[in-house]
Amino acid sequence: MAEKFKISNLDLYYGDFKALKNINLRVNNGEFAFVVGSSGAGKSSILKLLLREEIATSGQVIVNGYNLNRLKNRQIPNFRRSIGVVFQDYAVWPHLSVWDNVCYPMKKHKVPKEEIAKRAAYALEQVRMTGYEKHMPAQLSGGQQQRVAIARSLVSSDELIVLDEPITNLDAKLREEMILEIQMIQQNIGTTIIYITHDQEAALQLCDRIAIMQPDGQICQIGSDEEIIRRPANRFVYSFIGVSNFLPVTEKGGKVCLALGGEPVLFDAPPQGYVSGKKNVMGVRPMDIVFDAKSPIRATIQRDSFLGNQYDYQVELMGRELRVERNALDVLADPTRYEAGQEVGLKFLNVKFYEEEAKA
Repeated sequence: MAEKFKISNLDLYYGDFKALKNINLRVNNGEFAFVVGSSGAGKSSILKLLLREEIATSGQVIVNGYNLNRLKNRQIPNFRRSIGVVFQDYAVWPHLSVWDNVCYPMKKHKVPKEEIAKRAAYALEQVRMTGYEKHMPAQLSGGQQQRVAIARSLVSSDELIVLDEPITNLDAKLREEMILEIQMIQQNIGTTIIYITHDQEAALQLCDRIAIMQPDGQICQIGSDEEIIRRPANRFVYSFIGVSNFLPVTEKGGKVCLALGGEPVLFDAPPQGYVSGKKNVMGVRPMDIVFDAKSPIRATIQRDSFLGNQYDYQVELMGRELRVERNALDVLADPTRYEAGQEVGLKFLNVKFYEEEAKA
């Protein structure tokens, strides 16, 4: 499949600070790719490189066939026309109507009037804003303003669109609606989208592939949502994507035990992934902990909450707090009721083992 953009062996320094380390990332034509990481991981630096606002210290950035390290100043306007950008704060001009906001980039690039009208109408149709052409931004909701920003990016480029935290400022309901809108637009027009965000939930809902960035400026894993969840590359990915619990474990007489209190036995033999001869921690997702009356691993429920489609429990295990999730339908089908203050047995499924991190 043809590449839309490619970053190879890239380092980026700001003075003596190394913001990006050995970045390798490829996005193909028509792909919906996410770059996900916490604040300070280097996501914004990748955006600046894509827009040619920064130049790599070493390595290459190739976008739509342009080698950005070798791009001449006179080539930048043509290059920028090949990329549409939607920012977190929408950047919709308040003094221009919806129609004029969408048409502005084309007028700036001196596109013929007939072509401007055709492309603007098509873009507004794609984002379901037909009929709002004469409205001013102050008359629109946050979600509608964001759709106008997306329409403007579509007329700027139907080749590559970069979304920079585009739904962060929306409330929960609008965020969910916009996630579906963006997905539908991408499927309809088949454009390549790079979505830069810290929002793991949006990434898992929309992506073809996700690139996970560590706090030190490296990409630690690239894969599909299923690969990221089922086969996390390291402890950081496991803890960053979704809610996770970690417990210290130890090996005694060939058995793996909890390294808490009386050291009850978890497994009669070291499971796959356990690092023998090292201090280990066991990671387990809240949905992979089940209540089991026969289990010798005893805990006490501290809190129980109904969240609509699931029940959420906070339990205390030998001085450690764990989160447990149960599907609401499973709870309703279970005659046993679990409430705060109740002692329960715990069974751990689908666990992951990691070498314990050294304390600073």
